[in-house]
Amino acid sequence: MARRSLPLSKVYGLLEPGPVVLVTTAHQDRRDVMTMSWHMMLEFEPPLVACVMSDRNHSFCLLKASRECVINIPTVELAEKVVGCGNASGAKTDKFKRFGLTPLPASQVGAPLIAECHASLECRVVDTRMVSKYGLFVLEVVQAWIDPAVKNPRTLHHRGHGRFMVAGETIRLKSRMK
Repeated sequence: MARRSLPLSKVYGLLEPGPVVLVTTAHQDRRDVMTMSWHMMLEFEPPLVACVMSDRNHSFCLLKASRECVINIPTVELAEKVVGCGNASGAKTDKFKRFGLTPLPASQVGAPLIAECHASLECRVVDTRMVSKYGLFVLEVVQAWIDPAVKNPRTLHHRGHGRFMVAGETIRLKSRMK
């Protein structure tokens, strides 16, 4: 098989774990919605998630101050809103209003859930040791919600430069876990 060189700036498009999520944050009277694709699971129980957030994002300041957020998982039907949230500044725009997203109260944290998303994970920051160097927060999921009406969610996965892949087909293979 012939191979060709890939620019290093495009490597992330090969490894993006997905799905693209909408992270909500809130502190005092401010709240925000941020599109994020740089996250990964770190542990099963308690569920720990690592996420990278630039200190140039309005959500970064809110997360650092409140130490809580909600990771909302949208389906492909929200693709335009997801991209819109990613291209707008929360410092200047109420993204809930602008993109027609419905905030719902969370049970464990101050940041809201997004009603239109098929799943929401209420999180608390448990480790900030890599925030100053990499913008990497370690979050513990303290409450998880799903919409039981959504049977086979088709999620978005960022491939870079405005390209997305849609996941949805599930296959089952023999595993050690039952």
